[in-house]
Amino acid sequence: MKLHHSAALAVLALAAGAAQAQQGVTKDTIMLGSIQDLSGPLAGFGKQARNGMQLRVDEINEQGGINGRKLELKVEDSGYDPKRAVLAAQKLVTQDKIFAMVGHIGTAANMATFPVLFPKKVINFYPLTGAREMFEEPNMNLKFAFSVPYYDQTRKAAPKLVKEKGLKKPCAIYQDDEFGLEVLRGAEAGLKAIGMEMVEKTSYKRGATDFSSQVAKMKAAGCDLVVLGTVIRETIGTVGESRKTGFSPVFLGTTAAYTDLIHKLGGKAMDGIYATSAVQVPYLDDASQPIRFWANKYKTKFNEDPGVFSVYGYEIMDNFIQGAQRAGAGLTTDSFIKAMTSKPIESDMFGSDTLKYSDKNRLGSERSRLSQIQDGKWKPVSDYF
Repeated sequence: MKLHHSAALAVLALAAGAAQAQQGVTKDTIMLGSIQDLSGPLAGFGKQARNGMQLRVDEINEQGGINGRKLELKVEDSGYDPKRAVLAAQKLVTQDKIFAMVGHIGTAANMATFPVLFPKKVINFYPLTGAREMFEEPNMNLKFAFSVPYYDQTRKAAPKLVKEKGLKKPCAIYQDDEFGLEVLRGAEAGLKAIGMEMVEKTSYKRGATDFSSQVAKMKAAGCDLVVLGTVIRETIGTVGESRKTGFSPVFLGTTAAYTDLIHKLGGKAMDGIYATSAVQVPYLDDASQPIRFWANKYKTKFNEDPGVFSVYGYEIMDNFIQGAQRAGAGLTTDSFIKAMTSKPIESDMFGSDTLKYSDKNRLGSERSRLSQIQDGKWKPVSDYF
């Protein structure tokens, strides 16, 4: 009976240990997952984000890891399709048993994976989307967001430009989905606060390539500000068509349009447009020696120039590392959350804003700044506001 009693206690102890084991954390490893678009319309962004994250993973592992544990990053391709994102999340959570999802790209794709992540207490860390669902309830305790919502970007930036430049006829072109509508709603709310309304609003379907009719409508309305609820191809198409027809309003995009691909693909016609931004584009000839050094290291490793999403990826992983280091050797979901909310993440060499989290706030910053394409490069033209 004593032997049976001892065996029973041993089984209970093993069960308790298994129950307390933290998914994704072993004696030697912290397993992380990311879902990127590597084959769809945002593949340019997705590949940069993946590379930026991997660069920081390699750096920390070369330095011995985090409290004795090496980081391992598993990346799956969603093709920017929510259904594929769900399958990818199921693999990462149930097979690879990740500790956290980091830098997942896309609003719809993120939201589709929440039912997979949260029942397993997997944190959704710094998703690459400016949607409010990334930091609001439900399941706010398992969310950490760093991207200012598109709504807030245009709510603050549109009236700022109107006042600074004495603009009278604001308009908008936007993608006919939740992303575009958030951009539009934010601009409308900001304009309403200063007693103005849009004089023209025009939309396009996702995947559109011809914007001549939309540009003609805005030109006919005499718009002097055009808020761009656009990403890469649509920004270039709208601005390019406007230049060809002699239509020259002030163009204001969001972080969705803030990428070096705009001026690299769109050329000289893109000079002058504004966009809200959160970091500096890492040009190889940057005047800042630390950024130039980083950009050359990135190019040596991946045989291509870094872009702004390379910076996002690098920062996402760096901020995760800071949180995990603070959590100490006994890394768990709860200790990581406590570590992230204990003190701010300070600004870095890329000019990011200081990020502050608490139990009641999972959006690190509500501030953006304006950048403008000048002589073929994005340059910051305002402080954070």
